[in-house]
Amino acid sequence: MPQRGTHETEHTITVAAPAATVYDLLADVARWPVVFAPTIHVDHLERSGGQERIRIWATANGEPKSWTSRRTLDPGALRIDFRQEVSTPPVARMGGTWIVEPQGAVAARVRLLHDYSAVDDSPEGLAWIDQAVDRNSRTELEGLRANVERAHHEAELTFSFEDVVHVDGTAKDVYDFVNDAGQWESRLPHVARVRLTEDTPGLQTLEMDTRAKDGSTHTTKSHRVCLAPHRIAYKQVTLPALLALHTGLWTFTDDGNGVAAASRHTVVLRPDAIAGVLGPDADVAAARDYVRGALSANSRATLELARAYAEGGR
Repeated sequence: MPQRGTHETEHTITVAAPAATVYDLLADVARWPVVFAPTIHVDHLERSGGQERIRIWATANGEPKSWTSRRTLDPGALRIDFRQEVSTPPVARMGGTWIVEPQGAVAARVRLLHDYSAVDDSPEGLAWIDQAVDRNSRTELEGLRANVERAHHEAELTFSFEDVVHVDGTAKDVYDFVNDAGQWESRLPHVARVRLTEDTPGLQTLEMDTRAKDGSTHTTKSHRVCLAPHRIAYKQVTLPALLALHTGLWTFTDDGNGVAAASRHTVVLRPDAIAGVLGPDADVAAARDYVRGALSANSRATLELARAYAEGGR
């Protein structure tokens, strides 16, 4: 029986992929920022058998939020139960279930169930939760469908790469340079304008105008999860024309001789935008080269200036 004040919802979608493939993607939370548009970053806190405890950073009604959930994974039943440990207001409690149902050999029906209540059973809070759950559930299910089907048919559109710079300094100093993105307009030549907000410590929203080699600028907006002093994860929510998705991870790892400072990108290309951006003769390979070159150039420039900062050139 649901608790008093508890509301229940169900959202469904059919995916053109084997049920086991769909379940594996739902079980692998490290892939969620690529699969689910609202998800910014996920960390495993505990794992034992079919039980796990995870921390999730995601947007709800466009606002970045964070919570910790416990999950029970049942691969035999293609089922994952989840329950938030401590919810973020206006949510008082939140839980639910992913259920994957085979529809023949190459298709699956995915059911996403939620049960939740609002703090003090507030009607305003409940309306906010209703909207967030409905929006995120629809977005997540469509993202699941699109990403699973893309993995089957368009794997070349998704790729990852990394740039690494060695720093003769401390992880804290390199982290501080990247964390303090509000100073990038004066510190980074490729940044024309920057606006950084951090209403919750460690959870930032970064909007900036970036200069391209041809002198043009484009605006991006990202939500960033700052985990001092070794990691900053981010997800762009306002993207340049060629990209359907862009997630990133800055890492600062002590290696005994200083710090390995790395910038990792995962991107998904928009094939319908390639001709408009790169010309009618450009193909996916050209777009991959272009995107990697542009992002790597900016990442390496940032890492080199972070290195100079950490090595004493402040």
